[in-house]
Amino acid sequence: MYTLIDAFPKQLKEALEIGRKATLKAPGGPYGNVVVTGLGGSGIGGRIAAQLVHKEAKCPIEVYNNYYLPGYVNHKSLVIACSYSGNTEETLAAMEQALNKGARVVVITSGGTMLDIAKAKGLDHIIIPGGNPPRTMLAYSLVQQFFILHHFGIIGDGFEGAIKTAANMLADDKEAIKKAAQELTDKLVGKRLVIYSEASTEAVSTRFRQQVNENSKELCWHHAIPEMNHNELVGWAGGKDDIAVVIFRHKEDHERSQIRMEINKEVFKKYTPHIHDVWSQGDTAFARQLFLIHLGDWVSYYWAEKKGVDPTEIGVINMLKGKLAEVK
Repeated sequence: MYTLIDAFPKQLKEALEIGRKATLKAPGGPYGNVVVTGLGGSGIGGRIAAQLVHKEAKCPIEVYNNYYLPGYVNHKSLVIACSYSGNTEETLAAMEQALNKGARVVVITSGGTMLDIAKAKGLDHIIIPGGNPPRTMLAYSLVQQFFILHHFGIIGDGFEGAIKTAANMLADDKEAIKKAAQELTDKLVGKRLVIYSEASTEAVSTRFRQQVNENSKELCWHHAIPEMNHNELVGWAGGKDDIAVVIFRHKEDHERSQIRMEINKEVFKKYTPHIHDVWSQGDTAFARQLFLIHLGDWVSYYWAEKKGVDPTEIGVINMLKGKLAEVK
């Protein structure tokens, strides 16, 4: 796991090369909507991509982590089906619906049933490197989303330079990022983690939560500001000092959201002293969000190390899949 997390900047650059070499058919369109379907480590890339391009995208982009697609999917829809293994049953079911509805389907996978279907039906597809846990291959699945969106006229090509610059920054600052992650981990071990961010960057919080769940083997939760100010903030009446709060901060957070965060901290401090602002770094939104993703991945690894657990092991998920396979 250490080697795979450490390789993230390199993976981003390799993913750019894969995207540049991808051969996709004429875009057609125009498209009225984009739907990304994927689960877990294969699905989070869609959420991150959608939030990074939401101001630029020429049509709505939504992410569905389920067996179903929304009713509005039709022949004017672009559906991106992402499954690292190519065998995720929920994504395969959603992909079948997309084809039945006449949507344009593009596949991101390393192989499996999904690749077989894509080849048999002549669907656009991009093959990414296989053989590793899906959550460690985020760079590959994430970057391909941008190439697909660009090819089909949803976004421009500015993402390429932004990702390359971000990858260089992460590589140059590698040791500082790991040190910051170790210091933050020391403050979180033995506590229940709560993650907050502004809604516009919630996918980064989601990624951090997922990594803590899988790598660190810890329960935690996340919520977004301002929405949590209308419900969860009241729940802090049941807060305890074994809770640690991490607030992901970005300089582009809405000024009212930044004020809310400071007021929220006054509430949290009544129940726990363990409150940590974590500011993103970088010159672009891509760099800032990728910085926090990389930092969070390292935290999840160091947390597992301090607990003495294997960050790669996901036996309970494999057990679930095995039992599901027995039920036809």
